[in-house]
Amino acid sequence: MLTYRWNPVSRTMSSSIGPKLRQAREEAGLSQGAFARSVGLSSEYISLLESGKRVPSFDTLIRIASYLGKEPAFFLSEKVVTFRSLLEGDSIPSGLKRQLSRFRVYCESYLEAEKATGRFIELAPLYKSISAERMAEEERRRLGLGDEPIRDLFSLVEMNGLCLFKEPLPDEARVAGIFVFDVDTARAFALLNSREPAGLQLVAAAHLYGHYLHDRDAGLIVDSVDVVVDEYVSLYPPREQFAQAFASRFLVPPSKLKIIVEKDAGSRGLSYDQVLFMKRYFGVSTRTVLRALRRDNLIGGSRFEEYFRRDAEGREEEIFGNTSGYEEKARLLKLKKTRAVASDRFKLLEAERVQLARQKSRDREEENQPG
Repeated sequence: MLTYRWNPVSRTMSSSIGPKLRQAREEAGLSQGAFARSVGLSSEYISLLESGKRVPSFDTLIRIASYLGKEPAFFLSEKVVTFRSLLEGDSIPSGLKRQLSRFRVYCESYLEAEKATGRFIELAPLYKSISAERMAEEERRRLGLGDEPIRDLFSLVEMNGLCLFKEPLPDEARVAGIFVFDVDTARAFALLNSREPAGLQLVAAAHLYGHYLHDRDAGLIVDSVDVVVDEYVSLYPPREQFAQAFASRFLVPPSKLKIIVEKDAGSRGLSYDQVLFMKRYFGVSTRTVLRALRRDNLIGGSRFEEYFRRDAEGREEEIFGNTSGYEEKARLLKLKKTRAVASDRFKLLEAERVQLARQKSRDREEENQPG
């Protein structure tokens, strides 16, 4: 996971830290005493921090932020997001800085294209005080998805206010995606690492959409590749566990998964070929389906381990004659892994912006013609 170097906490920031600490603690459903015990501090000290009578040390702030699933910047400043703090971070690899510079230009260009065309998308609702499972259900209901598969997740999230950009990031960064919400323009952007396998990109997009729906006031969020893998996300703050639980249920609804298993498997148990069928049905990776089956206790531990190790692609071609979903798309778009990929909506806005500019230029020429 990326780390950041922050300036020491000053007393002028105490008025900002206190209210935000109390807000984050209450959102987590913790009393002052319970929170203090969890982070190894006294309840009296937490009370002094929240009242602005004490300023935490650098190490204490990091400990508090980590436990509450917040970035340290959330407590140190107003709710504004800038790319400058990330680009100037001493710990950011130079390769990632170049990628993020391009991402910043993309975001600014996107905003300019929306302004020029007058085409703005209303933000999706901000869900608070709700479980990840309930949020997935509510968002699917709001979008009219029911429990059916999502055929184009990337377009879906963009048409609901999360603008996506794909860029190959350096391997040493180990970043699956980045989420940023700009308060001034009320626009949300996400950067996906296109160097990662296509199936992981899909889960990362759903994970970032979970941040957008639940954590958009948290500032800049940089997600490690581990937070979008169920086996590792438990090692990360509650915010990441929440987003991953949402992503799993948003992509593969438990209700539909159970229906398919009951119809096809019955008392005979779930075969590997049926898992591949479900993978094609939901349009996700085989491992995503297997993790969802384990999540809902629809597959035993030994069978899960056995299926998890198998060659999904080879067997899928053998049965169905071809692979489908994101493995196939990854092969077709192999060249795109080495370059940035803008969204279709951005391309549409940019084309319209250019047309409008040309039309304005022609109109001015006609106005300037004599007679």
